[in-house]
Amino acid sequence: MSSVLEIKDLHVSVETDQGSKPILNGVNLTIRQGETHAIMGPNGSGKSTLAYAIAGHPRYEVTSGSILLDGEEVTEMDVDERAKAGLFLAMQYPVEIPGVTNANFLRTAKTAIDGEAPSIRSWMKEVRTAMDDLRMDASFAQRNVNEGFSGGEKKRNEILQLELLKPRFAVLDETDSGLDVDALKVVSEGVNRAKEATNLGVMLITHYTRILRYIKPDFVHVFVDGRIAEQGGPELADRLEAEGYDRFLTPTPSA
Repeated sequence: MSSVLEIKDLHVSVETDQGSKPILNGVNLTIRQGETHAIMGPNGSGKSTLAYAIAGHPRYEVTSGSILLDGEEVTEMDVDERAKAGLFLAMQYPVEIPGVTNANFLRTAKTAIDGEAPSIRSWMKEVRTAMDDLRMDASFAQRNVNEGFSGGEKKRNEILQLELLKPRFAVLDETDSGLDVDALKVVSEGVNRAKEATNLGVMLITHYTRILRYIKPDFVHVFVDGRIAEQGGPELADRLEAEGYDRFLTPTPSA
């Protein structure tokens, strides 16, 4: 039986210097394994807040509503428990981890998720294959995580983790930002491989339709003011590309 990620009437606030600020205002969304959902919308509409709330970022407080994974309340889990349960976040701005090599990071993460360490020989073969597919030089295995990586290299490294850790659901937060055409294609192919291999459910957050040429969405949701303003199939993304978000935005009254 395939897994289901359900977001029900989700309200989320973020802590700022001026105090708590509501960002999400009642989001409802259901993603099943094997489905790809594109989340689109203007800047500041709450797309990344949704991603961080699912992952459990401490700055984002769920004030009401639920995030359920196969009926189990995710908001009561610690960040590492969410990862073990099968949730994965590819960050818009991946962090550097000085002093920790990619190889050690990946094997430690795999061990934590599976509950046992993978055999060295088969694991290293799997790592090398995944790196080759993502056109990452073998030297990246011994470099510290994301340290000195270009923007495109960091995004490839996120997808390397996705392919190796094999989650049930992946939230990709603007994975396409800062990528040239070649890197976009390589990263997209990695997501598609992961989906084909494990029936991955994908929530793809993006401003632009260019990545949707490579990762085909089953559903498109438009975020405006912290809630879903419209949803549909792939044709909705084409309409957004042609028309933008103006029709969703309330015009500012003239003085």
